[in-house]
Amino acid sequence: MHRQRVMARTLGLATAVALAATACGSQKTGNTGSASTATSASAAVTTPESSPSSDDKPAGDPSASPSASASSASPSASASASSSPSASPSVKAVMANGDDSEQVRELQARLKQLKLMSVAPTGFYGSKTTTAVKSFQSRNGLTASGSVDAETWKKIQGLTKKPTADELRPPTVNEVDAPDPRCMTGRVMCISKESRTLAWMIDGKVISTMDVRFGSENTPTREGVFDVGWKAKEWTSTIYHTPMPYAMFFSGGQAVHYSADFAARGYSGASHGCVNVRDKAKLSKLFDDVKVGDKVVVYW
Repeated sequence: MHRQRVMARTLGLATAVALAATACGSQKTGNTGSASTATSASAAVTTPESSPSSDDKPAGDPSASPSASASSASPSASASASSSPSASPSVKAVMANGDDSEQVRELQARLKQLKLMSVAPTGFYGSKTTTAVKSFQSRNGLTASGSVDAETWKKIQGLTKKPTADELRPPTVNEVDAPDPRCMTGRVMCISKESRTLAWMIDGKVISTMDVRFGSENTPTREGVFDVGWKAKEWTSTIYHTPMPYAMFFSGGQAVHYSADFAARGYSGASHGCVNVRDKAKLSKLFDDVKVGDKVVVYW
């Protein structure tokens, strides 16, 4: 009897581990897919260091807020100004690390025109924007503080043109990869792990694109050619108990779906194997367009 109980517990644990490793969320049926179809951990890992990418706003980081940046932008300058009557007052930054605004988005678009930023504007002033501003200041004989004062902003405006709507808000933060040959016929969600983008294609023509992220090392997103098995506009994973809006299931419990965590944290997080999308409006339109049976290609 004791031996039977031990065997039962062992089988239960193995089943739970298999479910956690192979499914992003609950499946409509009891089928969770086979762990043998999962890709290698090294192929699917997504880390902040491997991001191509953007000044994503960290979630829950007080130092990322405008108020925090305002209080910490130039502590040495403010201290010297207050402690010495003869000290020159510090120049107030127009924009600085931690700011989040439409003016920052414009700054980033102008820096991209100057070839000082290679990623799309996000509106958040992070390390990549700071580095680009420092580079501009150094090239133009300005104090390389990394913050944008009135003189720096005027100089940047003078050397660039007013950004267009497409420059301010391009289709994706990441540059879309060349489609896999398997994406060139029919109706396909063409998903590149290398560029971390999803392209909705019909007969070889790209209809829309969006940024995506994948599973972690322990819960990798499977690669290959699949079909959309079923869809759910509102769904909650019964394995991980997380919302999965606009879910389009293509491989067992793995689905393309909206992720509020991806929208908030960017590539500092990962999914449980699903393909996360952070642009809810775009995914809503895609959800309406995609039909059960449409092809899904996930590739490097």
